[in-house]
This record gives sequence, C-alpha cells and structure tokens, in this order.
Amino acid sequence: MTRPCLPVPEHLTAPAFRAPAGACDSHAHVFGPYHRFPLADDRSYTPAAYPADAFVAHLDQLGLERGVLVTASASGTGVGNAVVLDALRKYPTRLRGIAVPAPDTTDKDLDAWHAAGVRGARFNLYQVDGHAVYRNGAGIDVLEAIAPRLRERGWHAQIWIHAPDLVEMGPRLKKLGIPLVVDHMGRMATTRGVNDPGFQALCALLAEGAAWTKISGADRLAPGAGTGATPYASVDPFATALLAANPDQVVWGSDWPHINYFDPAHMPDDGVLFNLLARWLPDAALRERVLVTNPARLYDF
Repeated sequence: MTRPCLPVPEHLTAPAFRAPAGACDSHAHVFGPYHRFPLADDRSYTPAAYPADAFVAHLDQLGLERGVLVTASASGTGVGNAVVLDALRKYPTRLRGIAVPAPDTTDKDLDAWHAAGVRGARFNLYQVDGHAVYRNGAGIDVLEAIAPRLRERGWHAQIWIHAPDLVEMGPRLKKLGIPLVVDHMGRMATTRGVNDPGFQALCALLAEGAAWTKISGADRLAPGAGTGATPYASVDPFATALLAANPDQVVWGSDWPHINYFDPAHMPDDGVLFNLLARWLPDAALRERVLVTNPARLYDF
C-alpha cells in the first residue's frame, strides 16, 4: 500500500500581482472522484481526490483563466486518462490536456483525445542515478513508436526527465522531429548549479527552438525553501537562464495539487509559487508572453 499524500493547504498567500487576461497554469493534475476514476493498483503515491471543479477553483484563486491538466502516473496509462478527459469536456474553453499513451493506444483513441482538448503526450524518463523514481507512465520506446502519430496531429511530447540525462538523451529526443516540452526546468536540484552540463543542454535546446520548458516545480528543485524574505531564491538563476535562452519557449505551471509530498515542511504554498513570477517576469510584456501568448500557441487555446 502506498503512503497517502499530504492535502493541499486550505489557505494560500495572496497573489502579489494581477495576472494578465488569458493567463494559464500550464501544469496541474486532477484525481477522482475515485468511484468513477480509480487510481492504478500499482502506483508510487496515493493523492486525495481533487476533481475538475477543485482545479478550476484553484485557477480562480490565482486569477488565472486557463489551465493544462497532465495525466499523473498514479492514474496509470490509457484508461487512466479518463479523469483528464472528463475535466476537458466539462470545461472546454478553459482547459487543455496532456495524456499518457499506452503501447496499444490506437489512432481512434488519439483522435478522440484531440477532440476533447488533448494537445500532447507525456513520457516518464525520470531517473536519478539510473533508477526510476515513479512507477507507471510511458517510456522512451512508446515515445519513439508513437512520435509519427503525434506529429500528424500537431502534438508535442512532454518529457519528465532529470536534466543531467539530457546530455545523453537530448540527441535521441531531437531525432523524433516533434516539439519537446521538458517538465519543471529539468527537475534538477539547485545544488548542481546552472553550469551543470545537463542544464546547459536544456538551455541549448530552448535556444535553438527544439524544446520548451516549464518554469515550474521550484519546490521540487529546492525542497523546503519556500519561506523567508526571498523564498526559493536558489531557483532564481535557473529560471533566469531559461528565459534568457529563449523566452518564446517557456511556460509556467503550479504543479497543483503537489502530489507525492509527505513532509509538511516541504509542502508548497501556491500563492508563494505564483508570486515567484514577480521576480522572474518583472515586466508586463514578458509576463504576457509566458503566461498568455506562449501557452496559447503551445496548447492551442
């Protein structure tokens, strides 16, 4: 039996600025209700139920109009996308989705998902020291097999990968000939520094337009650093470097409801995470680009 995740805090820090019209949270998850959308039996964590209405309430709290829902590993593959598809059909103008395909996913499945608002597929390549961190998800073999069909539909591949692995995996991923979106700035501990070869490989992919990234997951890069006068300060150089590499290939996401957290000291505050953008995106034009223009282009809003 997996451990239950901590619930999202009931109260969040108030947003420090007003998001521009059409602003988007480009990375979140929904779960349940579990009598309709059960979790996978083989999973790495057990979240509380957070259905579509709860996510829309989260958007409203932050003053955001749009959101992108990503099928989480605890939901499994194939049929596990049903909870995301249900949310997309309920809020067709506000939401888009990223699904996780199974090896037997058919063209009919992909077309139905596209009609519902799916615009990409997620692949779990995340390992640390050669060991997988999460169960479930589609791997590199599924990605390489399905890439031509994603290309036909104008989809991208969302890649959950540890940035140091991009040194080896980057060329292989580029050969797919489809846009790549790297989750959470490469999900690398800030202690490795911005000169880490893998992080520099990510910056290079952005600079040449071969990949996008989400300046999200500050709480994952610097666990427990969300308090004090300058929360998550160690993440600032990473976000700044990615924006400098190519601001047209960057979006932002909250990673709500912050699954796989068990230590209250590490559980993030969505208001604090959102307010990081006041430092990372200090002028209105850049804020508009990352929160509105870029996600509208990437997710077809």
